[in-house]
Amino acid sequence: MTKLTVAGVNKLLKERKQGMTNDGQGLYFRITPSGGGGWIFRYRSAGKLRDMGLGSFPDVSLQSARMKAADARKLIAHGVDPLRERDLEREAEREAQRASAAKAVTFEILVGDYIKAHGGSWSEKWRKGWLSKMERFAFPSIGSLPASGIATEQVVEVLKPIWHSKPRTADEVRGQIEQVLDAAKARGLREGENPARWRGHLDNLLSRDAKKDARKRTHFAAMRWQALPALIAELQLLEILPSFAAQLLILTGARARMVGLARWDEFDLEARTWALSAERMKMRKEFVIPLADPVVELLSKIPSVADSPYLFPGRGKSGVMHANAVRNLLHALNHDDITRHGFRSTFRDWAAERTNYAREICEMALAHDERDQTEGAYSRTDFLEKRRGLMSDWASFAVSTSSDNVIQARLVGKRGMLEIES
Repeated sequence: MTKLTVAGVNKLLKERKQGMTNDGQGLYFRITPSGGGGWIFRYRSAGKLRDMGLGSFPDVSLQSARMKAADARKLIAHGVDPLRERDLEREAEREAQRASAAKAVTFEILVGDYIKAHGGSWSEKWRKGWLSKMERFAFPSIGSLPASGIATEQVVEVLKPIWHSKPRTADEVRGQIEQVLDAAKARGLREGENPARWRGHLDNLLSRDAKKDARKRTHFAAMRWQALPALIAELQLLEILPSFAAQLLILTGARARMVGLARWDEFDLEARTWALSAERMKMRKEFVIPLADPVVELLSKIPSVADSPYLFPGRGKSGVMHANAVRNLLHALNHDDITRHGFRSTFRDWAAERTNYAREICEMALAHDERDQTEGAYSRTDFLEKRRGLMSDWASFAVSTSSDNVIQARLVGKRGMLEIES
């Protein structure tokens, strides 16, 4: 038999006396410290007393509260904890809301978000090229799909038309899709394996020969390693930013883009390391370059600009020295036949012909990790200390030729022009 009436509930509210009034069969009306009223269903589960809120009054009327309490008693009669059941229902509702929200975040939006998150250190040219590949090859097929709606079938649909005709571009597109979907998974917008993953996945569906073609490096014009010390001697006579950048490029084996965007806070001269974040690396894996003595000496010569974090600041929108400054310097020194990237080949040829360092050490010095997925999972080292010895030997060789009067005379007539171009 019930004990409460609507009038009685209103009276309790008017009196504002804190406590709980029993309506029978586990239903109570509670006056809160603030003077409000609400419904509580009290029951036992696994021997423990539990209180289940049914809503506040008058949003939940006396009749509605009794109906909710009756529903809870039915669940208990079937061995179901009503609080747990309600929690499961609410979680299902939240999951449905999350799924609905995730569907509204399309791949095209995810690409924009990825660029905003990671593109701060990219050059304008790199950013435009990155987005252009997505716009040309990915967006027509998967741009309007949510991350959860992109499966292996959709990725293959993007890649197949260009896998053989444009293998290098296709591989870059695949890698970018993989990065975007990894970021989406980290945001909880998708689950499961990445459908754009190559090893153990797409390599079973797409031609591996085309993949090898995609990975073939363009053969950049490179200087013979025997001639390198003479070039370093020439560069050491020019205390201008393009010369400093060229020397850092050569002595560390770094890529031109790594040097062009180098920041002072990446260098630890006490530890003699140059630490680059994953966003700064082509393979999106953080990398540490050991600094040999000649490199530390070189860094001490580079002037720092108070309002710039970069080693090689510039006046353009990027905030850094023009990307072609080093190339223009090499051309001015009558080295039109070599390229910035070619110095990495020069280093690799020297290492192969003049040292006994293991192949994996020499490749890792160029940030080339050739270990397969299984080997990489067990071998986490980046061979930093072994690379330190290699790079020290390389730098010592590179600076082994002292500048002489012939070289100095050759540069006197050009110095003014080089300083203007820098």
